[in-house]
Amino acid sequence: MGQRKYGLAEVLLMAFDGALRGTQRRAASTVISPADSVPETTGSAPDRQRSLRYMRVNHAGEVSAQGLYHGQAAVARNANTQHLLEHAAGEELVHLAWCRQRLDDLGGRPSRLDAGWYAGAYVLGVLSGLAGDRWSMGFLHETERQVGAHLEDQLVKLPVVDRKSRAILLQMQRDEARHAATAQRHGATPLPLAITVVMRLQALVMKTLAARL
Repeated sequence: MGQRKYGLAEVLLMAFDGALRGTQRRAASTVISPADSVPETTGSAPDRQRSLRYMRVNHAGEVSAQGLYHGQAAVARNANTQHLLEHAAGEELVHLAWCRQRLDDLGGRPSRLDAGWYAGAYVLGVLSGLAGDRWSMGFLHETERQVGAHLEDQLVKLPVVDRKSRAILLQMQRDEARHAATAQRHGATPLPLAITVVMRLQALVMKTLAARL
């Protein structure tokens, strides 16, 4: 299959469509959540609030991942790169649905800033994509590496009683590691230290705000 080339109008329409799907009340998923087979355990009110904040942050992170990969795919120069990015975005949409379902279970809501997370990530995706496909793969690899580290930290801090959220995070962690390995195999350019630091700072801002707003 050849690569689809998009004009500016199409790129903007794709951004709007992606934002609508990525930030709508419920992202549809045909993949069963890992939490579905895990019995709900009632923790203390503070434990539930802590889990809720973590899952809101994770939901916002998946919204951002949608924006990044959609933006990169829209300007990818190679059909294979475009396919890889669209496939990664599809799997992140599944994660998004899992996180939203868990938020509902916990009586919570997504971040009110989700549209902003998507828009900012989409712009970053387009800019990194315009730099070339190897740079796109580099951003994909670094994003997934940082997300993996974030999930590892959350698994340590998550209330022990919250087995449902833990099941979701463990599967997400496995999927993100696979995405990072795929990017590495497809020629990911190592990003300069300055860029990785900026990415970490952006993620910190998002995590701090999404936990509260």
